Amino acid sequence: QMTSITLFVSLLGFLFSTSQAFSSYHLTSPRMNSPGEVTEHPFCNLPGDPSLILTTNVDLGDKKMEIMKACSKAIAKHTGKPESYIAVSITDNAAVIFGGTDAPTALGCLYSIGSIAQETNGFIQNDVTDLLEPYGVAEDRIYINFFDVPRANVGW
Repeated sequence: QMTSITLFVSLLGFLFSTSQAFSSYHLTSPRMNSPGEVTEHPFCNLPGDPSLILTTNVDLGDKKMEIMKACSKAIAKHTGKPESYIAVSITDNAAVIFGGTDAPTALGCLYSIGSIAQETNGFIQNDVTDLLEPYGVAEDRIYINFFDVPRANVGW
């Protein structure tokens, strides 16, 4: 029985070291510094990273796409990731309550491989809040959760 435990522990060690090497390989990318050449973000080069999923109970009408594009630009600005990698999904007119009331509100989740930091999350929160304020969503009625997702947990 001691042999099977030793074998199991060795296998776990091997799998962990292999996954670390795999993750390191995919998380690092060459950075080109030639003038005019776009450099890749040091944490990820996947489309859809970061991703903002926002749900609100207000009607954004024909301005919805404009708001989504503005959210995308704000995320790129504050995360340092190229806008071409960013995905934004907004569901408006949803059944949402916050604090026991259905007054205008919004709930969101921002997922990213790296680039989630207390120093920048507030800027993203403020920009999204400013975009929804004209629709009656007060700054104390919007909540965004920020998730720094390990590379191994993102499929593409």
